[in-house]
Amino acid sequence: MELDIVDKKLLRLLQKDASLSNKELSYHLNKSIAAVHERVKKLKANGYIKRTVAILDRKKIGIDLISFSQVFLKAHTAEVLNEFEKEVAKFPEVMECYQMAGSYDFMLRIATKDMEAYHMFLRHKLAVLPQVNTVQTYFVLSETKSETAYPI
Repeated sequence: MELDIVDKKLLRLLQKDASLSNKELSYHLNKSIAAVHERVKKLKANGYIKRTVAILDRKKIGIDLISFSQVFLKAHTAEVLNEFEKEVAKFPEVMECYQMAGSYDFMLRIATKDMEAYHMFLRHKLAVLPQVNTVQTYFVLSETKSETAYPI
């Protein structure tokens, strides 16, 4: 499916505010409500829109510590990599997991209540995975920008 200019504008609008009604979207796009509904349905069916979520204020729900951990694995076989990914995906503290090129194997973005909660996560979950060799963590002091919308 090739995105046209209207699809791109629709995606930009939805990335900023997914709660916009089809009526509101139709106004912004100068299209009928039915046409907008069909476009959104098509974008979902083709995987452009993976899901619709609410973005929470992490501090209001008690998540006060964000950290980034570089994880070095003991081996780099497909089996070890797959097993690590499978296990780390189970941890609710891990918000994002990326396999990296360079001097470490994975980068994790971890969200916890505080330093004690991070310590417990590291000690009782991450560091005990059999594939893990070393973990190096950096703690966020302040957040300048946090964006969820991709440039389209």
